[in-house]
Amino acid sequence: MKTEEAVFPALSSESRLGQVEECLVWDLGWQDYASSLELQRKLVGRRKRHEIGDCLLFVEYPHVITLGRGGKAEHLLAGAAELECKSVGFYDADRGGDITYHGPGQMISYPILDLKGLRRDIGWYLRGLEQSIIDTLVDFGLQSRRVAGATGVWVGDDKIAAIGVRTSQWVTSHGIALNVSTDLAYFDLIVPCGLQSRGVTSLARLLGSRTPPLQEVKSRFTLQFGRVFGRSTRETFSEP
Repeated sequence: MKTEEAVFPALSSESRLGQVEECLVWDLGWQDYASSLELQRKLVGRRKRHEIGDCLLFVEYPHVITLGRGGKAEHLLAGAAELECKSVGFYDADRGGDITYHGPGQMISYPILDLKGLRRDIGWYLRGLEQSIIDTLVDFGLQSRRVAGATGVWVGDDKIAAIGVRTSQWVTSHGIALNVSTDLAYFDLIVPCGLQSRGVTSLARLLGSRTPPLQEVKSRFTLQFGRVFGRSTRETFSEP
């Protein structure tokens, strides 16, 4: 497996003409997937109309599998009966990428950014999301990496974070899923991200009793995300 060692340069205030723009952070807590998707669409519309600035969402889901626009149905290995028995939902998703699993113990984050104010380059944006995760993992003593041709973040040969995004008029939605204390057995229901013979891992598997709480991982990711994308992040408790 070929590695990709390029370092993503964090944006600085100088690169933003001396200004660091604010990014609001909403932690939505537990939601079902459909409700979360509807909220994303609402916020993307408001961002396009310049009614809000950039924002970063966190959400937690019950067990659910989503299939991206580039995915293949055969990468779902479980039938409807098994999914129902295990209380796992299934949705076709309007994001890029293949199939993935979401569930308890994952840090799921959806940035809604207007790339017209950053850089109109989806590849650049994906590398920035990867860098935000890589830097977050360093904070917890883990070295991770990119793999050329396979969007996401890896520790050794195992994937620890999946990324699938959508852009509309250069406004982003969907985003990342980082396995923190995720039950990795649920990945047996799919071919994760469509990659045969590749494993998945989590902070809990790698760190054991030193695994940080999910809230701490969210906080560190927020800090690294703001640094990478040149945003000043501020948590808000108002209704999105």
